[in-house]
Amino acid sequence: MLGGIFEKNNIKNKIQKFNQEITNENFWKNKLKAQKILKEKKFFENIVENYNSTTNELENLEPLLELATNENNAAVIKDCEKKTNLLVNLIKKTEVSCFLSGENDYLDTYLEIHAGAGGTESQDWAQMLRRMYSKWVEKKKCKIEIISEHRGEETGIKSSTLKITGPYMYGWLKSESGVHRLVRISPFDSGARRHTSFASVWIYPVVDDSIKIDILEKDIRVDTYRSSGAGGQHVNTTDSAVRITHLPTNIVVQCQNERSQHKNKATCFNMLKARLHEYEIQKKEKASESLAKSKTDIGWGHQIRSYVLQPYQLVKDLRNNLENTDPESVLDGEIDEFLESALYQTKEDK
Repeated sequence: MLGGIFEKNNIKNKIQKFNQEITNENFWKNKLKAQKILKEKKFFENIVENYNSTTNELENLEPLLELATNENNAAVIKDCEKKTNLLVNLIKKTEVSCFLSGENDYLDTYLEIHAGAGGTESQDWAQMLRRMYSKWVEKKKCKIEIISEHRGEETGIKSSTLKITGPYMYGWLKSESGVHRLVRISPFDSGARRHTSFASVWIYPVVDDSIKIDILEKDIRVDTYRSSGAGGQHVNTTDSAVRITHLPTNIVVQCQNERSQHKNKATCFNMLKARLHEYEIQKKEKASESLAKSKTDIGWGHQIRSYVLQPYQLVKDLRNNLENTDPESVLDGEIDEFLESALYQTKEDK
């Protein structure tokens, strides 16, 4: 089953190439590049190891199942079928991991959420999305940090930027960029009418020092302001928050999570580097125009997923028609099937 995937993605060839690079006498001259290679090598070795271990277990079940079938032992047959299903699911997850081989997939990621038009409704929806991704990150035992937050007047958030740190976080989440649509009976409408809300998600990788991005001083504008989010009294009474605008591209980044303006400015520069790197990647792929439009036009035309809570319950990915009839679990962070399906689709489109 998975052998073909190994061949298609050159997993064994990649490991062999990494081993050759490691034996080079100049390997450690560039420490950042060396660490990246070691990290990727370990990742692909784990894939092969998990696959071999799982397939061995599966093969060991075959004679037991055959014996139980011959003896008509229903209890053992049921146990074997249960174990087989678990092992097949593990193999499928290993297969998906093979697809995390993009140039930037190994990097950490920034995740931006922006509420669409609609005031309180959309701002509450933006906060629900942030909770969904936070829950997913917790399940993966990875780290999440709020970089900036602009709260709504009544509830929810107008926008928020998160930094997510963990193995292959950008690779896993990159397909989440786009507009997410919610349909529900509004808890804020005294008439209990159905409302449709929109929020956009934007994913871009945290670039490391091995990726060189030149930012000219004449191309940026730096603004400071008082932060409006959490952080205590001190944060809200000084101009510690920082916003940087890159004038040639009109890319804007902001940070308010530190009490120190200097630290917030440093974080902003790192975010700007990441955004510019992503911008160049998308430009090379001739996709920057459509992606920029999907970010700025938060409405009907650029949706990737729909979440319906009433009058029926359904989460549907509009790119591949994958459906889940338990939106509560999805909003609690159970989004692996959508992420995996997007990875499959990306590989099939190539």
